[in-house]
Amino acid sequence: MTKVGDGPRSGDRGCQWCRRVLPEQTMGRPRRFCSQACRQWHWVGRQRAGELQLSEDELIVARTELDTLHDELYVLACAVNDAERDLSSAGARPTAAELREIVDWLLEAARPLRDRELTPPA
Repeated sequence: MTKVGDGPRSGDRGCQWCRRVLPEQTMGRPRRFCSQACRQWHWVGRQRAGELQLSEDELIVARTELDTLHDELYVLACAVNDAERDLSSAGARPTAAELREIVDWLLEAARPLRDRELTPPA
């Protein structure tokens, strides 16, 4: 079962602004946004993109947001490399405790990306 706060999965419909999975509907017009705030930010974004003559595929991101995202991706890449190295080192089968440690490290590195919400500039 998909919760509203979960990330999108293949086939799931997501909010057009924040990409959160939208709850299933049985009646009415399909929702496009998870909240009125997301609907408003989408409208503001479209208006601003028109003013700046940006196409639908172009996006402006604050340098600090981009730098933070790159830092978090680097940490995750290092965690994946560490996990691969630990799993293949010395040809020995890892114990359950070692596997748990590897998974915990991967989860710790992935959570900031999972929880990241790009915020509109003030």
